[in-house]
Amino acid sequence: MSWVSLLLTEWSSRAPSLLLVVMVSRDVGLRVGLEGVQTSMCSRWGSRVEEFNQGQDGDVVIGGLFNLHYQPPCVVEIIAGGEPPSCGIRLQVETLKAAYAMEFAVEEINRNPLILPGVKLNYRILDDCSLHPWVLHGAFSLVGGETESCESTAILPQSHVSGTSSAMRGKLISMMRCPPHISYLASCPCLSDRHRFPNFFRTIPSDVYQAKTMARLALLFNWTWIGAVIENNDYGRLAIQAFQEEIKGSGVCLAFLEAVSRETIEEDAKRAATTVQHSTARVILIFCWYTDVRELFLQLAKRNVTDRQFIASEAWSTSSDLLQNVAILNVASGVLGVAIRSARIPGFKSFLQGLKPSNRPGDLHLREFWEKEFECTTLSLCTGRETLEGVQNIFTDTAQLRVAYNTYLAVYAAAHALHSFLSCPDKDRSPRDNSSTCSSPYNITHKELLEHLNKVNFTTPNGEEFFFQGADIPAAYDLVNWKTSPDGSLKLVLIGRVDGLELHLNKTSIQWTTGSSQVPISVCSESCPPGTRRANRRAEPVCCFDCIPCTDGEVSNETGSHQCRRCPVEFWSNTGNTACIPRKVDFLSFNETMGIILTTGAVSGVVVTTAVFVIFLCYHNTPVVRANNSELSFLLLLSLKLCFLCALVFIGRPSVWSCRLQQAAFGISFVLCVSCLQVKTIVVLAAFRSARPGAGGLMKWFGPGQQRGSVCFFTSIQVIICTIWLSLSPPIPHRDLGFQGSKVNLECAMSSVVGFAVVLGYIGFLACLCLLLAFLARKLPDNFNEAKFITFSMLIFCAVWVAFVPAYISSPGKYSVAVEIFAILASSYGLLLCIFAPKCFIILLRPERNTKKQLMGR
Repeated sequence: MSWVSLLLTEWSSRAPSLLLVVMVSRDVGLRVGLEGVQTSMCSRWGSRVEEFNQGQDGDVVIGGLFNLHYQPPCVVEIIAGGEPPSCGIRLQVETLKAAYAMEFAVEEINRNPLILPGVKLNYRILDDCSLHPWVLHGAFSLVGGETESCESTAILPQSHVSGTSSAMRGKLISMMRCPPHISYLASCPCLSDRHRFPNFFRTIPSDVYQAKTMARLALLFNWTWIGAVIENNDYGRLAIQAFQEEIKGSGVCLAFLEAVSRETIEEDAKRAATTVQHSTARVILIFCWYTDVRELFLQLAKRNVTDRQFIASEAWSTSSDLLQNVAILNVASGVLGVAIRSARIPGFKSFLQGLKPSNRPGDLHLREFWEKEFECTTLSLCTGRETLEGVQNIFTDTAQLRVAYNTYLAVYAAAHALHSFLSCPDKDRSPRDNSSTCSSPYNITHKELLEHLNKVNFTTPNGEEFFFQGADIPAAYDLVNWKTSPDGSLKLVLIGRVDGLELHLNKTSIQWTTGSSQVPISVCSESCPPGTRRANRRAEPVCCFDCIPCTDGEVSNETGSHQCRRCPVEFWSNTGNTACIPRKVDFLSFNETMGIILTTGAVSGVVVTTAVFVIFLCYHNTPVVRANNSELSFLLLLSLKLCFLCALVFIGRPSVWSCRLQQAAFGISFVLCVSCLQVKTIVVLAAFRSARPGAGGLMKWFGPGQQRGSVCFFTSIQVIICTIWLSLSPPIPHRDLGFQGSKVNLECAMSSVVGFAVVLGYIGFLACLCLLLAFLARKLPDNFNEAKFITFSMLIFCAVWVAFVPAYISSPGKYSVAVEIFAILASSYGLLLCIFAPKCFIILLRPERNTKKQLMGR
């Protein structure tokens, strides 16, 4: 965890004066054991604290503690009486620039007559060497003197110092009732807790916001399968926790989570690199310090893993050390990162270019930088004419100041708090316009200073408004991209910014790890296309799923649908199950195959019946025609023709009149047909009965008039039944939506099933009666007996209609209509063939048998 604190307190060695301490350090992951630390150690430690620079005397002193040197990963054990560790071995140029930003801000404020008029600021800066013992000792040394500080912390339990180091120091300072302190690099979310750290402020957003920004980037680019490598401390753990909370319920999953520690970075980097290599995740989040990222990238380069898209945290997204490392060029190309916001400090570049060791003989760190920059082994070998003007390097690059600008803001925030504290409360004039002071810089209380710091609100020299929200400032970040230059090197490019949680990103300017503008894909399972739904795999993350096609009648019109949506009742799914379309109206039409077949059967029946009618008409005087009651035969043929024709009424789009006509025509035509057969059967029985002694007058009671009357009587009953039925509750056209399919069945719905049952029952009653009478007459003389053919025809008729009932009930939609038509045609053909085929055979093919002698032969 990176942190810098500005600590305001009285400095006993320079009393009466106020000390504003700036403490800066990056977590170095050390294991510190302070067991029984003796006061005598303070003297030895005091000699080790390295002075950076100190300005002239002033009314208020600002002290800064910076990690100007980097300490390689190690484990440091300090026991009572032991020697403290040596300082880091490598000068950190960015931190050095931040230290000079503090100095520049102090001098700029002193020249500004509108801020702290009559009060002069001074500064004192120490190097903490990136070691926690030096951090604590240096801080307490600046706060209240070396001996007093050490005695205040004589005994501490052994603990692992990680991302909570800034919190630990802040808590110690709070316990000592020290004044407010401002940090420009402490991003731990825990420090936002005002109950635990009431006197803590910072000019860098909490890590919660950068984790949320990364989560929003993942959602923006549809990355649902992401790996993560984190620092094994609070910086990594709290950041990934915030990331997971932000992606909860959004369909984004972590493919793996690897933690690395600075003490064991080589082994941890190898393990993490192997995990990245074998993972199917193509996007990797990294919450680590840049030195750990360098080791990880080196391991990935050895494995030739160059197709991963890395998302960088602010701890390494702008690291010049990584950008200039040729060994990791192919791995690091295309990195997308969240960075500390950048800004310009007017006049700062000229200030840096004007620095010279000859003008600052006490500035050992500038001398060290100078020797390295101009390759001087010692200062005596330098000519003294060297200058930073025209030199282009990290130190003189002020185009995008990040850490330095946060330090600059921290000093200004402290200065404005002091200004508000020391100014007279004049309601008519703002603090800027108030040139007089009522409070003395020698009579400052920590509580009052804290109140003024909480209310700080000023405009920076860049024109930005600055204020605190509790311990924090409003979240603001830069979005950066590591692009490959034409010369093959990597350069840092600004591609967007973050204000709060609002992303402003130029997507087209991003160069991805593939070297193209095509957004990389990182998913466990490809998004389900429209027409399918996601089905989670058992015991696997929600990002890993199978795509199941929607069932008929259900649709999904979006990519990655979690479920299919059922269509409304009048709609059905299309072929790809991507949209609901109106269901087609389905009925038995003349154009479809089944309709054509049934129409052909009905028309053929009409043609055959007409042909028989013509034959009987042409041979109406022959014995065969006359012997079988020619008048009833013609009437029977007419009724059969009506039966065939009524089948056509059932075909076609149902309408109000067609629904009524088809059932009436069916019921009446079949009753007429069966009535004719029944009367013919009665005539046969009466004719043979009258030939017996004493029965001569039977035929006169059942002559032609009675026969016609009987047919009309039986038929009229059916006409009355149909009239009552169709008047009270006729069949009507109805859309049957109950049958789930792509079509809506348009049918004639029986409003009254009883009416249809009575019509059908009456036909069945007459058919059974006719069958009974024909059965009784079956043994009469063959040459004159028609009852045998009527018996066969009525057996077929009854069998057809008995089978019709269950078939009709079980058939869906238009198939029930087809069943009824088939029954009509089958029974009609049965009557036509059984009764008239033998007669036509004799008339046309056996004319010698069409004589009275042949008929009366027996």
